[in-house]
Amino acid sequence: MLDLLVIVVNYNTCAHLHDCLSSLYASRGDFSFVVCVVDNASCDGSCEMVRAQFPQVHLIPSCVNGGFAYGNNLALRAYGFQDKNTTEAPAEAPNALPRYVMLLNPDTVVPPDGLQGLLSFMDTHPHVGICGPKLVLEDGSLDLACRRSFPTPAVSFYRMVGLSRLFPHHPVFGRYNLTYCDPDQPMEVDAVVGACMVVRREAIQQVGLLDESYFMYGEDLDWAYRMHQAGWKTYYYPAVTVRHVKRAASRHSPRAQMEFYRAMRIFYLKHYAASTPRVLHWLVLLGIGLRAGIAKIQLRLASPRWNQPAG
Repeated sequence: MLDLLVIVVNYNTCAHLHDCLSSLYASRGDFSFVVCVVDNASCDGSCEMVRAQFPQVHLIPSCVNGGFAYGNNLALRAYGFQDKNTTEAPAEAPNALPRYVMLLNPDTVVPPDGLQGLLSFMDTHPHVGICGPKLVLEDGSLDLACRRSFPTPAVSFYRMVGLSRLFPHHPVFGRYNLTYCDPDQPMEVDAVVGACMVVRREAIQQVGLLDESYFMYGEDLDWAYRMHQAGWKTYYYPAVTVRHVKRAASRHSPRAQMEFYRAMRIFYLKHYAASTPRVLHWLVLLGIGLRAGIAKIQLRLASPRWNQPAG
């Protein structure tokens, strides 16, 4: 049985993808793994690089850039995973369902013992459905997104009005990115980030695939929320540290910045709207709309190409 399927969704990050794959194949440990790269219609030679330099990679070229959830789901289906309650016949898979799946961004570098460390943690914690490592940025600082609380209306409000930045060490106002917690201590969290996360096969089978309503941002939170509702735990495991460039594909795309607010709206409507009092409901939607509107104005002023495709 395959221990680990690593899925890397790529969009025009050829150089980063090369470094990411190199780090994966330098991994040490007693486990089996395959790497599947889904290329979301890149035009920078990414597919050609993978074919030439990493022939062992299972490459899935997509003719469209359908987003992060779309790309990961292509790979999950290729390896036999299905949407929950699907009526379709099982897909023909190149291997039996792997014990674990890792979602990994192409702008990451995994240490040689990283995969083994994450798998060992999952093996010894059978109640955990998702775990994620400590992510550090190029300057050595913590990528705050690597451990998060669910964006409830209250948590989102503290972030949107700036209280989380003013009082990062406050146990209430700092809940969005858990900035009041020691970044070197493992802990149960609501969610980790899709840039690097290991997910248990049984958890995926129970809740289904990623929600493709999200183009980018939010789909990892949504998956963690659904697994939490199904009884699985999510853990932050800083004994493994992964380097993350962050937004290598999206930093030059104004659309990507707008997707953050669209994802926030989707998540809220899907998981919180039904239980939110009517007045607060409209205030939440107004707040998201105002922040998205301000961001759009700023993008228009900054660049005439604000509507170029995202990655």
